[in-house]
Amino acid sequence: MEQSIFYRIFAGVMSKICFLTDSVFSVGGVQRVTAVIAKELSRSHEVTIVTLDGEASKDTTLYGLDEADMSYRFFAYPETGGLKMKACKAYSLLYRKVLPQTRWTSKWYARSSFPSEKRQALASELAEGGYDVIVGVHAPLAARLASCRPWLGGARLIGWIHNSYQALFGPGSLYIGPELRRHYEYQLEQLDATVVLSHDDARQYHFPTLVVYNPLTLKPGARSRGVSKRFLAVGRFSRRHKGFDLLIEAFHLFAKTDSEWVLDIVGEGVEEPLYRELIARYGLEKRVSIHPFTNDIQSYYSQAQVYVLSSRWEGFGLVLVEAMAHGLPVVSTDLPTSREIMGDFGLYFDNGNIGQLALRLHEATLADWPRASETALAIARRFDIKHIARQWERLLEVGPVTPAR
Repeated sequence: MEQSIFYRIFAGVMSKICFLTDSVFSVGGVQRVTAVIAKELSRSHEVTIVTLDGEASKDTTLYGLDEADMSYRFFAYPETGGLKMKACKAYSLLYRKVLPQTRWTSKWYARSSFPSEKRQALASELAEGGYDVIVGVHAPLAARLASCRPWLGGARLIGWIHNSYQALFGPGSLYIGPELRRHYEYQLEQLDATVVLSHDDARQYHFPTLVVYNPLTLKPGARSRGVSKRFLAVGRFSRRHKGFDLLIEAFHLFAKTDSEWVLDIVGEGVEEPLYRELIARYGLEKRVSIHPFTNDIQSYYSQAQVYVLSSRWEGFGLVLVEAMAHGLPVVSTDLPTSREIMGDFGLYFDNGNIGQLALRLHEATLADWPRASETALAIARRFDIKHIARQWERLLEVGPVTPAR
């Protein structure tokens, strides 16, 4: 590189920043947060998003990307030959099931799970950009970014982890699993910084990490008037994540003593048939409605009276901030991330406890709504994009960083 990032920042010259991501042109919370942070940084830096999306999926109207001056590059991994792929899979199986998980065996697992032609192709793509900073979005791409380090010169490499530690490495994980915890930590600690979304997560990693909360990613709509008697829940219908099955079960109990309140669930995904089956089983067709994702999610927040987060886990409950930005009180699973965002403001229930959730729904209908709404708005202001962007600006610096411990 002709100029180091240190020189660029202190000379007032914009830095070249790359976000490496699985997808930015599809619907999802991570995609939206990535887009919002990238857009804000593009005000003072040269920003490129390298995505594994197909070029045909490009839609810069999504998340308002067309409002920013950014570049996009579409990357696809080359194929790995059959014999080599078999050998890589054999070592990967040995590592996961038999071998001791040391730094040396992890180094070889990084090569077997990310074969050389794929690794070199990604490294070549990133090196070509001459970036000062490269941010690997999500744990798998952050780990792959670490393995590309020898080819990336003096670029500052940052991993940005969006799942909670337990969701990634805990028992029953649908993502990575406990058998690869050490491997991922060995890889991530090779980066210049690893960003996590909560202090609770930071305490669980076995190497220093940095905590940067996600910002409010949308422009709030009209403030809720608090008179609709509508509960609202928003999120992707992925397996055993958002807990909308628990919410419907709890609403069924709640509805036995209430005939007025309704529930709106906004989202799409593989668990939708399960939710519809539960709604039909309990005869709730007139009380519980499922709506597809919309670019005007603000209208649902504005029309709701109480927001419900029933998730089994969250990396960062961004929907909580969105709901509170519309003045909504919140019923939430008692998750560490929810506590960090809301403190004692939320009406909490134990994770997976349907009876407790039904009770909290009832308590929410009796709450001092105007007072709770004012508190919600005050909490949401802490997550303004300008404040979060300043933390990201500090991450771009070459100097030492203070880990979250």
